[in-house]
Amino acid sequence: MTSRDLPFDRIAELPDGMRLHYLDVGTGPVVVWLHGSGPGASGFSNFKGNYPAFAAAGFRNIVLDLPGFGRSDKPADAHYNLDFFVSRLSAFVDTIGVDRCTLLGNSLGGAIALGQALARPELVERLILMAPGGVEERETYFKMEGIRRMVETYAAGPMGVEQMRHVMSLQLYDASQLDEALLAERAAVAATQPANLFSTMLVPNMTDRLHELRCPVLGFWGVDDHFNPASGAAKILAQAPAARFIMLNRCGHWVQVEHADLFNRSCIDFLTRG
Repeated sequence: MTSRDLPFDRIAELPDGMRLHYLDVGTGPVVVWLHGSGPGASGFSNFKGNYPAFAAAGFRNIVLDLPGFGRSDKPADAHYNLDFFVSRLSAFVDTIGVDRCTLLGNSLGGAIALGQALARPELVERLILMAPGGVEERETYFKMEGIRRMVETYAAGPMGVEQMRHVMSLQLYDASQLDEALLAERAAVAATQPANLFSTMLVPNMTDRLHELRCPVLGFWGVDDHFNPASGAAKILAQAPAARFIMLNRCGHWVQVEHADLFNRSCIDFLTRG
C-alpha cells in the first residue's frame, strides 16, 4: 500500500462557507461514498470495511460526511431535505474538482445518489445503492420497526452508548457484529447534531422518475431490513433502464458491513467490467 492509499482527512469549503469533511483515499476513477442517516452516522463508520478494498483495486475514494453528520458542519437553521443534500453534494464535487464519478449510497445516501443522478446525469457514471431511500412514501418508512425505535430513542434524550446499541441492534441481522468502538464513536457524534436534523429530513418518493436514469445501477438489499422495506428493489428494477440487484437473506440494513467481502467484490467487478 502506498502513502496515497492511506486516508487523507480533508475539509472542503463550499461557496456559501459550509465546510464538509471527507476522506480522500487512493487514485483512479472516482467513487463518492454517501452514508445513511441516523444519530451519529458518518462516512467512516459506515464504510471503513469497504473503501480500502476499492483503493487497492485502483479507485479514488471520496468518503464524505454529509452536512449534519460526522465532522462536517451542522447548521441549526438548515432544512435537511433531499434538495438541500443534493445541492450540497453538487457544490462539494465541484469544489474538489470532480466532474465524473460513481455515486455509492446507503439508505439516505442512496436517496441522495438517486437525486443527484436525476439532477446532474452528466456527473454520474454509475450508481451503487444499498437499501436506498426515496422509493417509498414517508409514512411507509415510519412504520418500519427500526425507524420507530430510532425516533423514540432519539426523542427520549441524549444518545449514550447503550441508547446507540438499542437503536443499532436493528441495523444488522446479527447484532453481535456491533463493536464498542463504533457505538462510542457514533454516540460522540450524536451529541453534536442539531435538533432539527431529523425533524426537517424529508425525502420524496422518486419512483416515477427512475426511468430518467441514464447510468447503470447495481443495488443490494437485505431481506431482513428493519429500516427500509426490501420491496423497494422491485420498484427500481421495474423503472430504471439498466439495473441489477443482489438480494441477501439473513441480512439487515447494512449489507456492506454484514457481507463486506461479497459487497466489495461485486462492486469492484461492476466498476471494472460493467
